[in-house]
Amino acid sequence: MSFHTSNSRTPLAPPEYTKIPTVSAGYDNEKHNGSRSNNASVNQSKFIRPEMADVPVQQAAGSTLPLVISKKKGGGADDSEDVNYNPFEHRKVEHPTSDMETFVHLLKGSLGSGILAMPMAFLNAGLWFGLVATFLVGTLCTYCVHILVKCAHILCRRRKIPMMGFADVAEQAFLDGPIGLQRWSRFIRFVVNTFLVIDLIGCCCIYLVFVGTNVKQVVDFYMEDGSEIGIRPWIAIITIPLIFMCLVRNLKFLTPFSMVANLLMFVGIIITFTYVFTDMPSTTERVGVADVVQWPLFFGTVIFALEGIGVVMSLENDMKTPTHFIGCPSVLNLGMGVVITLYTMVGFFGYLKYGPDTAGSITLNLPVEDKLAQSVKLMIAIAIFFTFTLQFYVPMSIIWKGIQHKIAPEKQNWSEYALRVCLVILCGAIAVALPNLGPFISLIGAVCLSTLGMIVPSIIELAVYHEDPGYGRCNWRLWKNIFLICFGIVGFVTGTYISILEFHAEFSQ
Repeated sequence: MSFHTSNSRTPLAPPEYTKIPTVSAGYDNEKHNGSRSNNASVNQSKFIRPEMADVPVQQAAGSTLPLVISKKKGGGADDSEDVNYNPFEHRKVEHPTSDMETFVHLLKGSLGSGILAMPMAFLNAGLWFGLVATFLVGTLCTYCVHILVKCAHILCRRRKIPMMGFADVAEQAFLDGPIGLQRWSRFIRFVVNTFLVIDLIGCCCIYLVFVGTNVKQVVDFYMEDGSEIGIRPWIAIITIPLIFMCLVRNLKFLTPFSMVANLLMFVGIIITFTYVFTDMPSTTERVGVADVVQWPLFFGTVIFALEGIGVVMSLENDMKTPTHFIGCPSVLNLGMGVVITLYTMVGFFGYLKYGPDTAGSITLNLPVEDKLAQSVKLMIAIAIFFTFTLQFYVPMSIIWKGIQHKIAPEKQNWSEYALRVCLVILCGAIAVALPNLGPFISLIGAVCLSTLGMIVPSIIELAVYHEDPGYGRCNWRLWKNIFLICFGIVGFVTGTYISILEFHAEFSQ
């Protein structure tokens, strides 16, 4: 899919809404390494929105750049669109990434703890249905990322903005769309950032459950019968040191923990594969197609595992050649092809190995009496523990940017620390209340990622294309996006409903 833009555009704008002049997107160099700036011929302070969520590209999961505000009628002479404007030539990135580096970052951002839950996804789909459905859902997720990035390129050219984050694209698309959508531009920004925060806070809660469950399994093996500690106390115990670790505000000090986490995760997964591929049963011993009632749990888990749409805009923004990110072939297609293949293999062979005994994380199926298996459980638990602090950084940054301006400067320092402590405690409380990995993962995937990964990109494309170049012959773009929106809504509703039923059944026991 190659990017094309029309040579002319004649918008039907309302009287109070006209085009935006060339602006530059700034980046807070005092807080983060690196800088982005661009010479502009207009006064930035007049158009740049100061309360934008400003999080570093390395942790990219939300808006990373300020967004211009629609200019009212009666602006200057620079109010016309420059069709020759190339946003990629105006990007000022201190250390741009090559195609290979972006490919590696995409793999790193997508290959997370979700891969450990893929066998459980196949348990809810069946061996053969899961094989086909994982590729189909992965393809849809990848296509929706294409939609988002392509619309970002179009909007950057129209509005002469060098780069945008996810929430930027959503808001600007609504400002650029039909008159009825323009009034909802701030709301769609709020929706995107809210769902990003909920998704990432939910991931932090899942991390706590994951660490607590694996540690409990190993410790219980050495405890006397009747003296085991429940999963909820373990989650509370693990939350305490995380409170202090999350008080670290500079990502530079967390980098060594990230390196250790990556190494432990890699070694742990490799050893896990040796257990999975040992004494593999026949495929005839497994269910080929599971009951349709279980499919929503499969959908939610796969979306949770595969969906990395929160990071793609920042990866694209940092590229040396952004046009290589989408297209055919492209960094996105190759990266997601590898990710989908790996996730499918883990899910297929993991379920084939453990069948109906498949747990919420494949590490929980490893023999607890085996010393090597115990080391794997602890290695991956430690890796996820360290990853919590990095994952926590993003929602904290988004929330703090949203409320910082409302707090007196002399109170901001201790207020930020208090917010960090409260958020970690909130994650711990949610994890204690919902310590079942399976429905929890499915719930987060269904609620947040079906919205961000399918519904929002489809709405964005409808808004961007409504006028120029239009929806195509027979309105094929309209019908295609309606299908994606309906698919996302069905996944949202059914996944949420089934997950809630699972939780209700658990609490009723």
